[in-house]
Amino acid sequence: MVNEAKYIQHNPQTHEGSEGLASLFQRLSKTNPRVNMVRGFEDGEFVFAHMEYDFSSRKICFEVFRFEDGQAVEHWDNIQPRLGPNQSGHSMVDGATMAIDHELTEENRGRAKEFIESVMIAGQVSRLGEFIDPGAYVEHNPLLGDDISLLRAVLETRSDQGRHIDYQCLHRVLAEGNFVLCVSEGSADGGHCAFYDLFRLADGKIVEHWDTTEKIAPRSEWKNNNGKF
Repeated sequence: MVNEAKYIQHNPQTHEGSEGLASLFQRLSKTNPRVNMVRGFEDGEFVFAHMEYDFSSRKICFEVFRFEDGQAVEHWDNIQPRLGPNQSGHSMVDGATMAIDHELTEENRGRAKEFIESVMIAGQVSRLGEFIDPGAYVEHNPLLGDDISLLRAVLETRSDQGRHIDYQCLHRVLAEGNFVLCVSEGSADGGHCAFYDLFRLADGKIVEHWDTTEKIAPRSEWKNNNGKF
């Protein structure tokens, strides 16, 4: 499944190629690991999945793989400790799992991209209602809830250092049907972070959201030079 000769690793905490994979698997084997793939999708040469991991501690992760000739040749991920349930009683992984509306893939991709660029990056918080259906919205972020006024309050929070949640660059948008994963870079509480946001859309609006936020280690601590994104 993995072409070790070509494999490019974007997790900064893992060494490159077969050496990194061997070290990772050896380390995980000591933790009695349990893995649950909650939902998985395909977008051309990319496969993206929403995972639950228990490697001595419970974590939620998005995994992205690029394939060539049926083998994985590149990998990205974003990991966060499992928290919750949130104010609306939702966990970080429950909810819809199956992609539908495949004929709307590109429309949904464009809609999610516009949301990230206009609301999350450009800070046009007043436009939330253009992109999110407040009557149907289901929020899985462990610190929020279904009421979009909670999201609005977080996005409007500022300090002397700027926005509390500051999306600065959208790197990748992957989609299958009504599910879209956006991979972004920015800062949270002043720390350099990667944001992975998974959206489910219906009738052109976001109706469900899952995410992970991971702090990016300083460059001096990276075990490969490929970059997080």
